[in-house]
Amino acid sequence: MNAKLRDLILANFLAIFCGLLISSLMLLFLRISPSHVLAEALGKIITDKYTMGDVFLKATPLIFTALSFAFTFKANLFNIGSQGQFYMGAIIAIAVSLKLQGVMPIPVLLTVVCILTFIGGGMVGALIGYLKAKFNANEFLVSMMSSYVVLALMNYLLRTFLKETKGEYPQTDPLTRQAWIPTLVEGTRLHVGFILAVLVAIGVWILLYKTPLGFRIRVVGSNASAAEMSGIQSRKICIITFFISGALAGAAGFTEVNGVQHMLIQDFNSGIGSAGIGIAILANANPIGIIFASILFAALNVIGTLIGRMPGVNVPSSFIDLMQGSVMVFVIASYFVRSSLEKNREKRKLQKAVRE
Repeated sequence: MNAKLRDLILANFLAIFCGLLISSLMLLFLRISPSHVLAEALGKIITDKYTMGDVFLKATPLIFTALSFAFTFKANLFNIGSQGQFYMGAIIAIAVSLKLQGVMPIPVLLTVVCILTFIGGGMVGALIGYLKAKFNANEFLVSMMSSYVVLALMNYLLRTFLKETKGEYPQTDPLTRQAWIPTLVEGTRLHVGFILAVLVAIGVWILLYKTPLGFRIRVVGSNASAAEMSGIQSRKICIITFFISGALAGAAGFTEVNGVQHMLIQDFNSGIGSAGIGIAILANANPIGIIFASILFAALNVIGTLIGRMPGVNVPSSFIDLMQGSVMVFVIASYFVRSSLEKNREKRKLQKAVRE
């Protein structure tokens, strides 16, 4: 095992442990035994098919948003706007589904909706990439602010063109079953979208490491100036990278609207973009690692929900966010620790080479 991989494993293990430790201390302050409730929650996940299905269900959109951040990260770019691209995908998914449900066969409808959500999210991402490539705009700030713009657009549409027929609430009419993503496991909420997410993650890994485009993206990420000197158009790569990144986040909107919510409401899944960032860092931006990291974070979410519903245990609903947030903070901190260790290791190597 090389030093870099060892640091990744140890740092992430300690980050998760510290996050859970902080959460356990919060339970102790409430005079609740952490070991008891955690063991009971884990037992529920392992033995109950429905609960286990919910773990993979909640992992599905996380895979997409984590891939979204990781993809630009490979080009040394930062897409902080996955939340907005997710909402754009959700807007397109509900609008197209409501229009076409019952008009065409389910497989055709879902294929059309999926492709359009990819394109919708991708166009938001491409705009960010264009501003970066053309005007050298700070992609961190532009992508972050784009989320607020898309959120405002979604809220506007939910109060106007997409508002339910009764006109009572800022939400859409529910989808009929003709527009639902098929269930993957009977007796659970888990749908085929999880398989799509896994296949997309594998596809992203192949794209990054086995294709000329992926090679160019990684070269630009390593040294944009050297990439330009070797004939790689870094500005074009920037736009393409952001388009694909936005498309990945947009697909999460499709799986949530057509697979889980079956309607669009205000501010739903408001933390899915930020969760994707932490998951991508935990997986070191590796698309395959993101699958497992997403399942881990989804399991933490389900565990928090189960603890909050346990009879006789008065745990506030905010404990779920506390537990995930604690783990997220330590995971992000571990990234900087790993970077520092790597820099010090390289520095020592150079000093040794000079002495020799």
